[in-house]
Amino acid sequence: MKVSVILGTRPEIIKMAPVTRELERQELDFFILHTGQHYSHNLDSVFFQELELPQPKYNLEVGSGTHAEETGKMLIGIEKILLEEKPDVVLAEGDTNSVLAGTLAAAKLHIKVGHVEAGLRSYDRSMPEEINRVLADHIADYLFAPTEKAKRILLSEGVLKEKVFVTGNTIVDAVYQHLELARRKSQILKKLGLKEREYFLVTAHRQENVDIRDRLEGILEGLGLVYQKFHLPLIYPIHPRASRRIQEFGLGIPPGLKLIEPIGFLDFLGLEANAALILTDSGGVQEESCILKVPCITLRDNTERPETLEVGGNTLAGANPGAILSSAGKMLPAERNWPNPFGDGQAGVRIVEAIRGTQKAGVQG
Repeated sequence: MKVSVILGTRPEIIKMAPVTRELERQELDFFILHTGQHYSHNLDSVFFQELELPQPKYNLEVGSGTHAEETGKMLIGIEKILLEEKPDVVLAEGDTNSVLAGTLAAAKLHIKVGHVEAGLRSYDRSMPEEINRVLADHIADYLFAPTEKAKRILLSEGVLKEKVFVTGNTIVDAVYQHLELARRKSQILKKLGLKEREYFLVTAHRQENVDIRDRLEGILEGLGLVYQKFHLPLIYPIHPRASRRIQEFGLGIPPGLKLIEPIGFLDFLGLEANAALILTDSGGVQEESCILKVPCITLRDNTERPETLEVGGNTLAGANPGAILSSAGKMLPAERNWPNPFGDGQAGVRIVEAIRGTQKAGVQG
C-alpha cells in the first residue's frame, strides 16, 4: 500500500502530524505532497522542522490567489504527481482548497480518498470552508469522523455507514504529543513578558471576518472593550491576510492589543495553554482550547465544532463589540472542568489501521 498525504496549510500540517508519525512507525510507503497554500516560513516550513516531521517530497508553491486560481493550480499540479506516483490512497484533512483539489484530483484518477475530520458542518455556505468540506465528504471513500455527532451528520446526508469511521480528532493526538515538548522548549511567555493566566490570546483570519470591514472593525472594537474592562494584554499573532486588511481599511489598533508575527506551533501551544481566555475565529483553536481547558470565545456567528459549546468550553460572540465584551465576562470565570469531546489521542492509529484494513480487504476481495 502506498499513501499520499496531501496538505497545504499550517493547521493541516499539525493535524496530519499524528497520521504521518503512525505511517512512519508502521514503516508504510508514503509521501507528503504540499500544495504551498501557506507559503511564509512561519506559517509553513518551520512546522515540519519544529514537529520533526519528514519534509514534503513535493511542494507546488501555489501561494495565495482567488479560490479558482488556487484550486485550479493545485488540481493541475496534484494530478501530474498522482499519475507519476500512483498511490493507492490519498489522505487529506479538513476544509481548505488543498483538500478540495486533492480529493477531486484523486477521485478523477480512481484513487481511493480518505477525508480526515469528516462530517463537520457550520451550515453556512457563505464560508468557502463549508463548501470544501461538504464536497470532500461526498467524494471520499473513507470518512474519518472525529465524533459520533459528525458521523450522524454524514449518515443523514446519505453517506454509506460502511465508509464512516469514528476515530476521534487528530488534534487531540497533536496536543498530547506536543504539549510537554512545548513546556520544555518554548520560551514564548518569557520573550513576550507574560505571566500565566494574565493575558488573553487572539486569532482572527477567516475570510468572512477579515475581508469585511464592518466585521473586522467590530472585532477590533470588541477587543478594545475587553482590555478596558479587564486590563489584561491581548496577544494577537496576526495572519498576513488580516494585517493587509487592517492596513487597506485604515483601521486603528486599540490599546492593549499587541500584534506579533506568526509563531511556531510549540510557541502557540504554550500561549494557548497559559492564557486566561482565548478569542478566535479558528476551528482548530476552538478544539485546542477545549482540549487544554482554556475558556474560548468564538468570533463567528456559527461553528462546525458544536461539541465545544455543548461541554461549556466555548461561546459564540460573532463580530459584535458588546457581545464580545459580555462573552468575556461570562467565560473568564468559567470552571475549567468540562470533558474533552474529541477523543483519547489515538486517532492517528485508528486512521492508519482503518486504511490498512480496508485496503487488505479490497485486495483479498
